[in-house]
Amino acid sequence: MVPGSTPVSGYGHPRSHRLLTPGDFRAVFDQVAVKSACPELLLLSRPAQTGTARLGFILAKKNIRTAVARNRIKRCAREVFRLNYADWPPLDIILMGRKELGTLPHEQLHELIEKQLRRLTRRWHKAMTDSA
Repeated sequence: MVPGSTPVSGYGHPRSHRLLTPGDFRAVFDQVAVKSACPELLLLSRPAQTGTARLGFILAKKNIRTAVARNRIKRCAREVFRLNYADWPPLDIILMGRKELGTLPHEQLHELIEKQLRRLTRRWHKAMTDSA
């Protein structure tokens, strides 16, 4: 940060936008409402009890070997989630990485995560209109 400048507020990823506890993750696994899958990743979701969209990660060392790759995926997903936060419905979302996810370049990773989140959102809206 440049001395004398003020930090940009509203661009963080606060704790209220994260799945934190094992109970949060278990609730999503037990009550999956909508999912979106591709060869590189799987998104599972359920309506959020908190009223805000929240994001959690399961990136196994077995599938994504290095910590650098796992952290890069999490940073990219948080960035996509944060920049489009107003567009997401109130869902608890788990991003599960598969083997090929760690090998994608940053641009492709960003596009893939954004595409899958938007697909999940469309499916959620469709499920909500079908049940109404």
